[in-house]
Amino acid sequence: MNQIIRVIITISLLFVSLQLISNDTTLVYLYDIKQEIGPEVWRNTQKAFDEAEKIDAGIVLIHMNTYGGMVNAADSIRTKILNAKIPVWVFIDNNAASAGALISIACDSIYMRPGGNIGAATVVDQSGQPVPDKYQSFMRSMMRSTAESHGKDTVVTANGDTVFEWYRDPAIAEAMVDPRLAVEGVVDSGKVISFTTTEAIQNGFCEGKAENIKEVLEQGGIEHYEIVKQELSAMDMIINFLINPFVHGILIMIIIGGLYFELQSPGIGFPLAAAALATMLYFAPLYLEGIAENWEILIFIVGVVLIMVEIFVIPGFGVAGVSGIVMVLAGLTLAMIDNLEFQMNPNYMDTVLKSLGTVVISSVGAMVLGIWGSKKMFDGAVFSRLTLASTQQREEGFINVKKEFMEMVGRKGVAITVLRPSGTIEIGEEHFDAKAENGYIDKGMPVVVTRTSASQLYVELDKEG
Repeated sequence: MNQIIRVIITISLLFVSLQLISNDTTLVYLYDIKQEIGPEVWRNTQKAFDEAEKIDAGIVLIHMNTYGGMVNAADSIRTKILNAKIPVWVFIDNNAASAGALISIACDSIYMRPGGNIGAATVVDQSGQPVPDKYQSFMRSMMRSTAESHGKDTVVTANGDTVFEWYRDPAIAEAMVDPRLAVEGVVDSGKVISFTTTEAIQNGFCEGKAENIKEVLEQGGIEHYEIVKQELSAMDMIINFLINPFVHGILIMIIIGGLYFELQSPGIGFPLAAAALATMLYFAPLYLEGIAENWEILIFIVGVVLIMVEIFVIPGFGVAGVSGIVMVLAGLTLAMIDNLEFQMNPNYMDTVLKSLGTVVISSVGAMVLGIWGSKKMFDGAVFSRLTLASTQQREEGFINVKKEFMEMVGRKGVAITVLRPSGTIEIGEEHFDAKAENGYIDKGMPVVVTRTSASQLYVELDKEG
């Protein structure tokens, strides 16, 4: 009987111990920032915090190795971390430069691998050159305010003086951006601060040195934990790819190029289909992510409609056409910008101008490449095999049109559609496809046939008609 009681007591104690351990287990949500910081990283961050809150995680741990990226995306991530209800740690697995430093300083705890680096947050352009001071000023203020957000301690010195010690020194954070700033005992003016792991620990920008995630949690005093790692679905990867700024530029080129080629040829064909597909791929992920609003997409659609009306309905090219072009560019630009940018970023116009620049450059590039490519495409070695190299000379008895077409030169008729430059004319009671020699000819205007080529009539406005 005594043995049975002992077994029951042992099992009960074991059960209670396991229950206590289970209750003491910390859920750690782990996600990576190991790429250039941009819209896709901001999207992954939003997804990470949403999932961490759903599973009631005790810590969000960022595994970082980045050289930086876009300031507006980094600012959004920084703000998300500062406002998070869950403690956020970061493990710098080699580098946290520029925008990566800003995100790291926002975290509650920083751990670094031996040989790691943090800092060098000067804002640069695509060529690596520092941008004007107004951009540096905004970055300095973000770095300073982020460091200040961690607070300070009141310390009484040996001689009775009261001083304040920042948990993360704002002066050091600011000097990571501006080489003109000097911090006594840390850096002289003329140098941007970038800390090694040991230097970061000495100056309060790192809690400890760790080789891996396990050591990070051990140094943080977490003994019992369960790691939940972010898993991206195939759809997540596709959306992340499509919201990349470089891919945006390519899609805009296809949209504008497709519309341009479609307007240069009669009927509906491949260029319009390509433009429609690119439009869907451009707007769909932005809309699903809540970046593009209904009214921004509507602006783009109305712009396209106005351009079509100008070309097919209204003679010439005037207010409707210009308005349509402006609305298309505006729709593409605004859809690229998160509407929170207007509420949270005091320099939001910089973001608007950057997005507009992407749209305009891509549009101009599409038209230039379209014009150049249409002339050069069939001159290449591959496409030249698809075309006839020989010519049929008139002197050898060949003619390129039917005899009745040749006899139509000089005949007069009326344009029954707008010639832009291709369209339809009426001569007698017969209809013919025709092409205007110069510019556009409005519907109902008298025309005269000037020449024929390959069963194609060429006409010009009949000034005597």
